[in-house]
Amino acid sequence: MRTDHLILTYVVSLLAALSGLAIYSELRSRRFGPTSSEDHIFRCKKCGLVYTDDADVDRSRCSQCGQANDAIKF
Repeated sequence: MRTDHLILTYVVSLLAALSGLAIYSELRSRRFGPTSSEDHIFRCKKCGLVYTDDADVDRSRCSQCGQANDAIKF
């Protein structure tokens, strides 16, 4: 076997291994990565508590003091 073939086989094998690792890493990050939440974030005007509530709620009562609050807009 010639030296050129050995070097080519080594380079192709190395690139195939790196490609396999990149694909595995991407699939793993998609499976276990964080997902965005649709919940709204509220901050109580009376006591300052920051909390979340369902996405279909425009105004929410603070669980600590009972004040109705609007969702925070970013």
